[in-house]
Amino acid sequence: MKKVIFLFLFYATYIKSQILPGISNTEEYFPKIKNKNIGIVCNHTSIINNKHIIDTFISAGIKVKKIFTPEHGLFGREDAGQKVSNSIYKNIPIISLYGKKKKPTKADLSDIDVIIFDIQDVGVRFYTYISTLHYVMESCAEYGVPLIVLDRPNPLSFYIDGPVLDTSCCRSFVGMHPIPVVYGLTIGELALMINNEGWLRNNLKCSLEIIKCKNYKHSDRYQLPIKPSPNLIDMKSVYLYPSICLFEGTSISVGRGTDYPFQFIGHPLLKDIYKFYFIPKPKQGAIKPLYEGKKCFGLDLRNANDSTFTLKYLIELYKNFPDKDNFFNSYFDKLIGNKEIKNLIKENILNEDSIRKTWEKDLIYYKTIRKKYLLYDD
Repeated sequence: MKKVIFLFLFYATYIKSQILPGISNTEEYFPKIKNKNIGIVCNHTSIINNKHIIDTFISAGIKVKKIFTPEHGLFGREDAGQKVSNSIYKNIPIISLYGKKKKPTKADLSDIDVIIFDIQDVGVRFYTYISTLHYVMESCAEYGVPLIVLDRPNPLSFYIDGPVLDTSCCRSFVGMHPIPVVYGLTIGELALMINNEGWLRNNLKCSLEIIKCKNYKHSDRYQLPIKPSPNLIDMKSVYLYPSICLFEGTSISVGRGTDYPFQFIGHPLLKDIYKFYFIPKPKQGAIKPLYEGKKCFGLDLRNANDSTFTLKYLIELYKNFPDKDNFFNSYFDKLIGNKEIKNLIKENILNEDSIRKTWEKDLIYYKTIRKKYLLYDD
């Protein structure tokens, strides 16, 4: 008997301490959507108790009228940057927000009473799920449709770092808001910031509600149960992503088309500098990888200890690259968020610590704004 009581108390304590995303708190939002026509913004990460949110809603008798999907599509299989087509899931129309349009239209929302948003974010400014969130919020504000965000823990919100986006020159779908590269908020907290800082078009505000996570704080090193996109294969890739994705704005391969994307970086021209090499090949999530079939020499970061943002790899490969005039491309400024960092690296005057000081003031200001929208302890 004592053993049974002990096991019960142990299980109860475990459940009480387990981090639960907003989707798990059905008692908070099911009553709000019962007998209403629902639109769901979701993808392959939208899981509750090993079951997809769409199937969960259908089983519960909730009327799902439309499904909206971001980059990579509903099943998270499409390449980065690849347009996603409209389709159907269990006789429900799927409207792509990464195809012919990135924003729901009036017609899309005409028969919708409430929009539910449930997508796993990673907390990096150029990860485009938050841009989809922005446009969904904007449409909801324009057409009077309430939005409920089912919040999820952020695997990178234990720190804040990187340049704050200069919206006067570098605003794009990979960076829409004046926030740093790693912004230290859940997607629900960011939605509150977007809404209340007047970042929607014409200072619009949508009717917004956040269903909070339980037992979560920002300092938690949350382990993602599902890879959030095809090339973020594990937590090592997630931790390296803010630093390594900057190479997408250069001529360097980030390892797409290998088993370790965002853990390999290299280029065919670096053969005289590095011994390590990889050969990109077509695979799901990287159908036409950069330098397909060619040996790319560079760095193997599988054993790197870095779990926070750094410029050291970018600085190193630029110094070693033989064709410096063709190292950076126009995409780099959009990723880093300003036009200054690229020139500082080219001039080779400042080391990483000195470059970091150029964004320190903006980062301090951002942190004061961030405090207003925290739903969880740091």
